[in-house]
Amino acid sequence: MNTQAIAHNMIQAPSMPGPHEGYMPGFGNDFETEALPDALPQGMNSPQKCNYGLYGEQLSGTAFTDVRPERTWCYRIRPSVKHSHRYTRIDLPYWRSAPHVVDDVTSLGQYRWDPVPHAEAPLTWMTGMRTMTTAGDVNTQVGMASHIYLVTESMVDSYFYSADSEMLVVPQEGRLRFCTELGIIDLAPKEIAILPRGLLYRVEVLDGPCRGFVCENYGQKFELPGRGPIGANCMANPRDFKAPVAAFEDREVPSTVTVKWCGQFHETRIGQSPLDVVAWHGNYAPYKYDLRTYCPVGAVLFDHPDPSIFTVLTARSGQPGTANIDFVLFRERWMVAEATFRPPWYHKNIMSELMGNIYGQYDAKPQGFVPGGISLHNMMLPHGPDREAFEKASNANLGPDKLDQTMSFMFETRFPQHLTAFAAKEAPLQDDYIDCWTSLEKKFDGTPGQK
Repeated sequence: MNTQAIAHNMIQAPSMPGPHEGYMPGFGNDFETEALPDALPQGMNSPQKCNYGLYGEQLSGTAFTDVRPERTWCYRIRPSVKHSHRYTRIDLPYWRSAPHVVDDVTSLGQYRWDPVPHAEAPLTWMTGMRTMTTAGDVNTQVGMASHIYLVTESMVDSYFYSADSEMLVVPQEGRLRFCTELGIIDLAPKEIAILPRGLLYRVEVLDGPCRGFVCENYGQKFELPGRGPIGANCMANPRDFKAPVAAFEDREVPSTVTVKWCGQFHETRIGQSPLDVVAWHGNYAPYKYDLRTYCPVGAVLFDHPDPSIFTVLTARSGQPGTANIDFVLFRERWMVAEATFRPPWYHKNIMSELMGNIYGQYDAKPQGFVPGGISLHNMMLPHGPDREAFEKASNANLGPDKLDQTMSFMFETRFPQHLTAFAAKEAPLQDDYIDCWTSLEKKFDGTPGQK
């Protein structure tokens, strides 16, 4: 099925030269961009009169007094108060927020799901969101939720923003376009997008049907992890993150804006497109990132490093060294460790781990964990390789071996993740997943020197 994007009529800034037209490189940079010449004031943020009759307005992503405040100055056709009117509560029954504990659902367990199938009914970004787990509390801005999105139709004269959360989008199938207040992001599998809290956007289908994963971050913003002794290079490099150049719409058309606020959804009706930012500057912006540019590091002599070595982005919590969320990537890489059991070892973890498969085969679960699938190993529950993976790794010829054609990820959080009713009762749960460890054998016989 090929679904064309609706005509978005966005006037975009002159393209940048080179292979990344329409984007500016860097993570956390102070960007400046304008879709019309001289629309961006120079030397000051709030002139008495802006060029083109624009309104100056600031979008703040942190407290003003933060160590490094994140904010963006926008110069727009109308102030955003004109894109907000009386609100009506609406229901999106499959999109849930924490705390969300279902009485007859047991979240204690090791779970795995097949890909959530596409529905026959047409679905947009908002109606196609399916919450799998929640953690923490959206009202106190801690924790997260994980979702599957199923999208077949573009949003038409309809817009959305979350006051609750930053959203990390991980496509698995199909291509989407995010028409945001600050510019256009096109997104395909093997890429991710980060949509800041409070940023207004419309989602269009470029090539559908579309399916993917979303991590909804209630807490502090995602940032690059500290590399420590790794040093200044490798992992995710700042230059590979791309922020969009300015683009705007000047359309008088009846439109709706939906706001997610404290886990509830509210709709307001306005008479124009709210994507009317002609120029902007600042460090609070959406990004895209190509996961194929992630440069993994690992053991080059013996032992298997902790999965934290593969962290792409992290969102801090109030406890130093313990993340509200880590986004971890398991991609193609060489395995060269000597005399070592190379797959992830058996373990129990204070963190809860939700994994998704983008494509290929994950080395610790060669069977059953298919592209589009999800697994959940909640905090302090044991997990690890199944018997096939254990036997293969225990008896392998340990020459250099490349894990190829594989890309999986993990949303890891310090909070326990609670299943929604959809995850427990409607999504394609693999009831026999827990049995993948049943055939592991007792090998102990008490003989000295046994291996």
